[in-house]
Amino acid sequence: MKRQLPIPDFFEPARVGEIWKVDYAARAAQAREWAQRHNLEPAPVSSGRISLLIVDAQNTFCIPGFELFVGGRSGRGAVDDNLRLCEFIYRNLGNITDITATLDTHLSQQIFHPVFFVDAEGNHPSPYTVIQAEHLQRGEWKFNPVLAPRYGVTPEYGQRMMIHYAETLRQRGKYALTIWPYHAMLGGIGHALVPAVEEAIFFHSIARLSQPKFEIKGEQPFTEHYSVIKPDVMKGPQGETLGSHNDSFIKNLQTVDALVIAGQAKSHCVAWTISDLLDDIRETKPELAKKVYLLEDCSSPVVVPGADFTDQANAAFENFAQAGMNVIQSTHILG
Repeated sequence: MKRQLPIPDFFEPARVGEIWKVDYAARAAQAREWAQRHNLEPAPVSSGRISLLIVDAQNTFCIPGFELFVGGRSGRGAVDDNLRLCEFIYRNLGNITDITATLDTHLSQQIFHPVFFVDAEGNHPSPYTVIQAEHLQRGEWKFNPVLAPRYGVTPEYGQRMMIHYAETLRQRGKYALTIWPYHAMLGGIGHALVPAVEEAIFFHSIARLSQPKFEIKGEQPFTEHYSVIKPDVMKGPQGETLGSHNDSFIKNLQTVDALVIAGQAKSHCVAWTISDLLDDIRETKPELAKKVYLLEDCSSPVVVPGADFTDQANAAFENFAQAGMNVIQSTHILG
């Protein structure tokens, strides 16, 4: 990175953990003035390219009291992460050329939501229930037969799909199927980006004349989609497609000077996105790993009653570093 800029006066750190309306008109005017004051060139004509990938900085994960707030061990994880992330964007406004934000996007009837399963009495599993293949094989949890017509399958085949899914997760070394609270619901306020992060992205887009990109993930009913690059399980028991591979990220990495990654949660959507990107890197050109920079202090792990994923998240980042990726802090100056 070439230089760092001051933080604009409108940025309010105390409001990063709150929901409010972004004043687009005011920010656009301020962004144009900011670009003139600091001689910011339009991103399309910049001599270098530094991309920022923000994973799931949505209200559902980042605002206290929402469905899956990522508090980490401190209890303030995502709030503090987003404060640092916003400051990182503003300080590096002249260095970041393009920003992509992923959006976890869900409907009620999906494999990780309670309504998808029932027990012998017709009860749905509680949030944070872990469903293993043996639970399904013994019939302790069954694919909800009422949903079968909706997806054009029989209840029996639906159960077969669930068993195949749980077995495939285990074979691939993925987290076991976890039932999450209803979250990131399409059309709901939880699905939206955190206002402070949205504001920073919008300000960058006007100041640098750079159109941000938004990548939707997670709407497929029969597979989890922690990673924006591909779902956890791509094929059903008869080879049917459950989700597809997104190769736009490895293609973009080949054209940029650096890719910076931040977001939530460090143990899940961030870790699996980076892991899948690393797989693509190894298949394409291993040296590309050196272009990837992970903002470690802008991501937190999932810590919920009965499950603390901090150690798994830290181990994943250690593996990424060993593969050649750069694990940095948001105050680090690149280049």
